[in-house]
Amino acid sequence: MLFNSIEYLIFLPVVFIIHWYTFTKRFKAQNLTILISSYFFYGWWDWRFLTLISLSIIVDYFIGLKIHYSQDIKVRKSFLWVSICFNLGLLGFFKYCNFFIDSWIDLLASFGYEQNSIWTLNVILPVGISFYTFQTMSYSLDIYYKKIKPTKDFISFATFVSFFPQLVAGPIERATNLLPQFLLRRGFCFDNCIQGLRLILWGMFKKLVIADSLGWRVDYIFDNFQILDGGILILGLIYFSFQIYCDFSGYSDIAIGTAKLFGIDLMPNFKFPYFSRDIGEFWRRWHISLSSWFRDYLYIPLGGSRNGQWVSIRNIFIIFTLSGFWHGAEWKYIMWGLVHALLFCPLFLSGKNRIYTNSIAGNKNIFPSIKEISQITITFFTTTFAWVFFRSDSIYEAFLYLGKLFTNLTLPSNHLGGFKYVLIITILDWLIRKNGRLKPKFTLNKKIYQWIYLISLIIVIVFGTISLIFLANSSERPFIYFQF
Repeated sequence: MLFNSIEYLIFLPVVFIIHWYTFTKRFKAQNLTILISSYFFYGWWDWRFLTLISLSIIVDYFIGLKIHYSQDIKVRKSFLWVSICFNLGLLGFFKYCNFFIDSWIDLLASFGYEQNSIWTLNVILPVGISFYTFQTMSYSLDIYYKKIKPTKDFISFATFVSFFPQLVAGPIERATNLLPQFLLRRGFCFDNCIQGLRLILWGMFKKLVIADSLGWRVDYIFDNFQILDGGILILGLIYFSFQIYCDFSGYSDIAIGTAKLFGIDLMPNFKFPYFSRDIGEFWRRWHISLSSWFRDYLYIPLGGSRNGQWVSIRNIFIIFTLSGFWHGAEWKYIMWGLVHALLFCPLFLSGKNRIYTNSIAGNKNIFPSIKEISQITITFFTTTFAWVFFRSDSIYEAFLYLGKLFTNLTLPSNHLGGFKYVLIITILDWLIRKNGRLKPKFTLNKKIYQWIYLISLIIVIVFGTISLIFLANSSERPFIYFQF
């Protein structure tokens, strides 16, 4: 079920009403309502997917208990490896099986051994498998490292894994943050609902108005890049940079906002990444839940930066390569990860990879300095040119695209229409960069006014989404990260 669909606009209020007005006093009943709703939401794509997520839930629930109550370190480690191998095996088979088979066939062909392509299996990629396998695996890891204790409440654990707002495209939550919220009764909070609805509206705007308006322009440019001028190709990369940002961050905003409607706080996933002053800051602001996952569960266990520069560089290349591979079973994603590793290493070697941790143009500054503008511009175009490997159909086509970038730098006016969407989101992001949202200049003290405001937001979201679905045919353009 897509967030930008009429079905979801019916599904969400029904679940909301059942959750708050049927089961308000017992958190287990609330969790069961969310669990059933999450299974319905996930099974809407294909009911067969429910078997996989159920297996993942059952395995990691019992493994978590075994790890915690085992005194022998070898036994604890053995159970941890069962969890890791099961989750990576599940992910590997459904997401990467054909990739390895095809790569093996291509390798043999390069040595003159032609193989029949019938080896390739017709494996369906379950929606969200990259997200929930990482989430359940981190639960076992956190128990092993004694960051949390396992829960004996199976329903709460299953709800934590399958919570529908963030199930199919994140944020990739940690048990330390999300699970405790399902172990307590949640009371209805008007302010949470207002914040949640604002985030949903903001996310819908980014997806339906910005991302989808840029999407068809990006498709045209990348599909016809061999006959287009270099100036248009540069424009296509800029458009894609903002398309993928608004598409994915829009999903995250809707997910976080929806969770707030049920009294749940999810971790932030984006913090205005295109205002970053270097590539290190970019990765602290882009897909935060994934980059922090690789940092905490792979980079640091591998030794992080504690064992000398060469080991640190090795670890950097490992996490960036695997981050690229996580995005898709194609060499172009691995190449995209390697490019970012190459961009990050000079910063790391110079010890400047963490010098920017504050918001740009902080304090009372309205505009950035000349230095900050130049840093933002360089970082933006660096990451934008790297996106060519992410968006192209293959590495070969990505290099062809790059080869044509600076030939005949003309910009016909009929291709500049998408620039207004770039300017709109840039200006709005700049205005809210410090606190994450535009705050209203008024307060609503009386309950009747609060409810009027709440209902008004709901009407705007429902009718606005329906109008855009029919006007822009957005229901046919799913979120980009669903394919990962």
